[in-house]
Amino acid sequence: MEKLTGLNHLFVTVFLFSYATFMVIPAITDVTMSALCPGKDECSLAIYLTGFHQAITGLGTLVMMPLIGNLSDEYGRKALLTLPMTLSIFPLVILGYSRTTNFFYSYYVLKTLTGMVCEGSINCLALAYVADNTSESQRGSAFGILSGVGSAAFVCGTLTARLLSTPSTFQAAAGIAVLSIVYMKTFLTDSVRDEEASMRTFSKTRSEIICSDCDSSKREQVFKGIPSVEDVICLLKSSLTFSQAATVAFFNSLGEGGLHASLMYYLKAQFHFNKDQFAELMLIAGVAGTISQLLLMPILAPVIGEEKLLSIGLFVSCTNVSTFSILLLVPYVVSIFSVLVVFTPPCIRSIASKQVGPNEQGKAQGCISGICSFANIISPLAFTPLTALFLSEGAPFHFPGFSLMCIGFVSMIAFIQSIMIRAIPPISSHKVSHSSCVHA
Repeated sequence: MEKLTGLNHLFVTVFLFSYATFMVIPAITDVTMSALCPGKDECSLAIYLTGFHQAITGLGTLVMMPLIGNLSDEYGRKALLTLPMTLSIFPLVILGYSRTTNFFYSYYVLKTLTGMVCEGSINCLALAYVADNTSESQRGSAFGILSGVGSAAFVCGTLTARLLSTPSTFQAAAGIAVLSIVYMKTFLTDSVRDEEASMRTFSKTRSEIICSDCDSSKREQVFKGIPSVEDVICLLKSSLTFSQAATVAFFNSLGEGGLHASLMYYLKAQFHFNKDQFAELMLIAGVAGTISQLLLMPILAPVIGEEKLLSIGLFVSCTNVSTFSILLLVPYVVSIFSVLVVFTPPCIRSIASKQVGPNEQGKAQGCISGICSFANIISPLAFTPLTALFLSEGAPFHFPGFSLMCIGFVSMIAFIQSIMIRAIPPISSHKVSHSSCVHA
């Protein structure tokens, strides 16, 4: 009962924070275009700045996600949640005050700096918290419910953005972000410290047997402080299934990052979308995703398994993006298929979670988040110039959705990789990985 109460408080915290975050997404494209290229529907500078922000943020989170996940295993999830939730408020306050060009650049710089710590960290820590408080058989469904809570927040935030003016949207988002911190600090109980005594009872580890290329003198030091590339490699080597899930996560994030950097500017140029139309499109996708994650995934995951659900989600994802790139009259229709696409992230996280011990959930989720961040560095470098080129008058041939077609190809690679994952019995019920490594 105590664990269930803790999860409920976590879900409320995630809902409030995500609600504030998602509320500003429909408005940010118009704000960016208005500040940088007033009166235009195509702006290469806005596309490049968005891509640069995404790359720099990814570079920061590549280092910070494994570190935050590791520290949360030692100091608790709640303590590590406080920093990113607090930092994320300040950029919202700036645009809530003014959206002129100078204030936009101030927002842009601060958002980039704080994003290096905040981007993805709430999700990473929330996933670790859920893994702390659920059994392996229920974990896939629990991760789906967590994603469903995020989707519900997305729907509510998007609907709110549709109803509020742009200034009010940023002001309301800042206020709700503050409320989420107050709620978290008041009601959320930590889960890691309560289980420390039981964690100490586990002795020999999976990676002590498998990973044989690390110094034995580091047994008590690995994953302390800033994790190294060697530490991540050791964790990846500890399980074939974990490394396969990490590969799928990389290509899926590579495609999602490209879509994030390209789609709104594509819709702005091709369909002259504004804040309200962005909100309507997101609302359709959000409602479909919420229904799927809260109702369908808890039913389907125990029956057909996360591996098959993952493949289904990735196949629909690459089909959706390819359809966007070719057909000009179906953005609202394609968004409905988010009911299947949203299976992908919780399935990847659940598969990875079952391959490590209960005292390494933060490390595992941090590792996956770091790999996703690495993809988010590469993605804008590849797709931002491509999007700007094919939306400009100097395109080598007329195909405005060419970058989206390339993103669909990347998603297809993730789908092919997912087919190779085979379900194996989880190890965390009988072995715990401290990620210690020894020389052969």
